[in-house]
Amino acid sequence: MKKYFPPSELIINEDGSVFHLHVKPEQLASKVILVGDPGRVALVASHFESRECEIENREFKTITGTYKGKRITVLSTGIGCDNIDIVVNELDALANIDFRTREEKDDFRQLEMVRIGTCGGLQPYTPEGSFICSEISVGFDGLLNFYEGRNAVCDLPMERALLNHLGWSGNLCAPAPYVIHADEEMVERIARHDMTKGITVSCGGFFGPQGRQLRIPLADPRQNEKIESFVYEGKHITNFEMESSALAGLSRLMRHKATTVCIVIANRVAKEVNTGYKNQIDDLIKLVLERI
Repeated sequence: MKKYFPPSELIINEDGSVFHLHVKPEQLASKVILVGDPGRVALVASHFESRECEIENREFKTITGTYKGKRITVLSTGIGCDNIDIVVNELDALANIDFRTREEKDDFRQLEMVRIGTCGGLQPYTPEGSFICSEISVGFDGLLNFYEGRNAVCDLPMERALLNHLGWSGNLCAPAPYVIHADEEMVERIARHDMTKGITVSCGGFFGPQGRQLRIPLADPRQNEKIESFVYEGKHITNFEMESSALAGLSRLMRHKATTVCIVIANRVAKEVNTGYKNQIDDLIKLVLERI
């Protein structure tokens, strides 16, 4: 018997669109580019030869169009893993649930998702302007811990090694990190030879969770130092951002393909930042459009 998704669990708007995104099933392409900033959707879509639809609700702006014969949807998520939870679940529903019967479709439709964003570099070899593809993501956000099957898709030995290194074991105030590998084929296709394949930490905030101290002291002033010095199987943690772990983890559980690529706009080791990165992010967008 097929699983039925009641109206309280899958909210469908009166026009047949999914609740938050306001996108209808027929408007979703199988290739999806995710960006945080709604203003960046237009930048990605400026490279399209044609557009089918433009939809906007809250921070979620969507354009579906065609780039060199490829049908692509570009969608803004806003900031944070909580928004990725909304976006990925609703995209999967659009692809794999029949909105008329509220039952799972017979044929699974796999999505390919690439998030394009900005990040902070954590190693000397990730200076401003570097492109990093998240081969592995570490979630400090806790999102995946709410889903069954989390242990089956996560790298549990690396999780234990990181917990021990950070000294978080037994500390009830610290998050329970999860470690998730992005889709290997997609990482190779997107990163190729001109991006650093890295380990990305996704945080539940921009300031304290990423070791930034303004007027409130940090619970662990040495947190970033510990993160930067962590080595697992010869690999270091390369960057901080706020979404890659949820995207990789939910996609793995749902059997979609996903990864995150970011441009480094601040190197936390050198304590340098570059806010004039607009042209460089367009270069990254064009690489992803060619490779997705």
